[in-house]
Amino acid sequence: MDSLIAAAARALAAGDLMGALNRVALRDDPPALALRGIVVARLGDLDRARGLLRRAARAFGSAEAVAHARCVVAEAEIALVSRDLGAPVDALAGASTVLEAHGDRANAAHARQITIRYLLLLGWLDAAEQALRAFDAATLSPAARAVHELMAAGIAMRRVRAAPAREALERAARAAHAADIPALSAEVEVARAAFDAPAARLVSRGTEDTLPLERVETLLASDTLVVDACRHVVRGPARTIVLAGRPVLFALARTLAEAWPGDAARSRLIAQAFRSKQTDESHRVRLRVEIARLRDELAGLADIHATRDGFALVPAGGLPAAVLAPPVDEAHGAVLALLVDGEAWSSSALALALGSSQRTVQRALDALAAAGRVHAVGRGRARRWLTPPAVGFTTVLLLPGPLPGA
Repeated sequence: MDSLIAAAARALAAGDLMGALNRVALRDDPPALALRGIVVARLGDLDRARGLLRRAARAFGSAEAVAHARCVVAEAEIALVSRDLGAPVDALAGASTVLEAHGDRANAAHARQITIRYLLLLGWLDAAEQALRAFDAATLSPAARAVHELMAAGIAMRRVRAAPAREALERAARAAHAADIPALSAEVEVARAAFDAPAARLVSRGTEDTLPLERVETLLASDTLVVDACRHVVRGPARTIVLAGRPVLFALARTLAEAWPGDAARSRLIAQAFRSKQTDESHRVRLRVEIARLRDELAGLADIHATRDGFALVPAGGLPAAVLAPPVDEAHGAVLALLVDGEAWSSSALALALGSSQRTVQRALDALAAAGRVHAVGRGRARRWLTPPAVGFTTVLLLPGPLPGA
């Protein structure tokens, strides 16, 4: 490493971005390109940064395996921040192996952490948890340990495990304080605020109540028949029924649970399930068919009795029923749940994270944009979607991931 590159690296480590950039701005050798890429990324020009890092990686080639691997890791982190979830993680695994083999354990661990963050965003919690367990947190630097604990907290929150999430956040706060990095400490505080904020609403017996994560966990562990509108499942003591792909049946289940212990009028059920403001004989016939299908799905958990005015939900064993609803009920909540982090997402990345088609996501984005809830930046393939961070509630239950016990 020549003296100018070394001086630029020291300036970068000290946070002097312009000082580092001034030392390498006119150079096109691989180390200078890599440094410029990192500086430009920190200045916010992510597309240009990725281009510089790709050029550096190609220039390093196989002759400079460690430098090439570091460029791959840096580019993958930029892709993560850009929410380019289609970027392959195989390259990260290879880079981590090379770095570990050459003794660069810090960057090897960083590569594995980026992989876990990809898995978390995609909702692949089992894979993320397995990869996280492979870490020995005691060997990590304070900054890396804080990131490690934030990921552990994220997994626990998505699995609705309040105590492990709280403990991980406390460890993350201590590690961030030891690292003395203000931005990292701020990230931990944002995560702690999300943990403390209402996570869902409980609708039962005609009343509503907001629940923090601990009370959501308690509800799901109880004998209550829970119609979960966050994940579109019905959960009872014996089993969990997934209705995410059957919106009509779920709408009926939710309406019946909201009316419990009374009955729901036929007109209300038709309006909620079929989105129809008018009721005719064809709607009533279809309602009877769908109620029969729902009764079959809920067999063993609950029955559905016909009443004079409509239908009533009767949980097995005389257990109570309740609806677990998102903290804010609105259309396209799953898309908003991902955009609420304040990062810029492409429609393809949103579709990948939600397991939906890109066209469906695009329709949702168009509707949200028309309502002023989101806005786009860039054009064509570079278009990204943003929304201001929501205040006062956490959307953890809207994000992809399995229900506990499912």
